[in-house]
Formats: sequence, structure tokens, C-alpha cells
Amino acid sequence: MPNTPNPEFLRRAIALATENVVTGRGGPFAAVIVRNDSIVGEGVNTVTTSLDPTAHGEVNAIRAAARSLGTFALAGCELYSSCEPCPMCLAATYWARIDAVYYGASAADAARAGFDDAFLYEELRKDHAARHLPSKQLLGGEAWASFQAWIDSPKKIEY
Repeated sequence: MPNTPNPEFLRRAIALATENVVTGRGGPFAAVIVRNDSIVGEGVNTVTTSLDPTAHGEVNAIRAAARSLGTFALAGCELYSSCEPCPMCLAATYWARIDAVYYGASAADAARAGFDDAFLYEELRKDHAARHLPSKQLLGGEAWASFQAWIDSPKKIEY
């Protein structure tokens, strides 16, 4: 972990999550992104109000921080989440290059409240053919053209 965690940032995320529920705007999840001891992005769960299943608190906070800082790479930032990130949010945190994650409630706490991610973790460990959601590769050769275009492009911005 790069810095000593600051509980005040986690308290902010917890307060945002609670307020989100009390006001009826969404689920009990929120996050803040911090750089150099300053909040650069905040987000709450807006899945039901935005009709966007990816609008989790962490994802919304990452989007806000990226806009605020004018970059897609959030190296040097830390994520404080009211709850342990789900698989999607954890993956988004890795993609954003965030340095550390600090969370309040655990995945087990979320499961007790009806938000159980255990199924997702189990599915990710299975071979494609054994998953509940059917998945099959098609047109692999044709699809490679996009990657070849990327490899050949002088305009690419690597991430």
C-alpha cells in the first residue's frame, strides 16, 4: 500500500452510500478516489436510477476522477469504497491503474444484505463451457483484424 490509509476518506464513502439509500437514489454503495490527500472523484451506486447495470459506486467514482484529472490512468490515486469491490469494480480499479483499495464492509456483509457476489467469483473460476452464461468464440480470424490495425496504428495511445 503506497500511503497510510486515511479513515476520513472511507467515512466520506460510507456517508455517501448511506445518503444514497436514505434519499432513494440507489443502492448502499459509494466510493471516493483520492490523490495527494484530496478527493478527485466521488461516485454512488446509480444502477436503478440510471438504468445502467455498470453504474456501481466505484465505477462512477473512477469515471468522475478520470474526468477531473483529464486522464484514463489513475496511477497515484487510491480508492476508498464503502464496501469491498465486486469483481467488475475490482477489474475497473485494475484497469484504472489505481494504487490501493481501502474498503469498509466486506463481501460477506454485502451478501447478508442481499448483494451476493460469490456466484460471480465462482463463475470466473470455471472453464467457459461450464459457466451458466453460454459463451463461444466466433470469427476469431476476422476479429484479429482489429488487433492488427491497433498494432499497425501510429495513432494508438497505449494503455
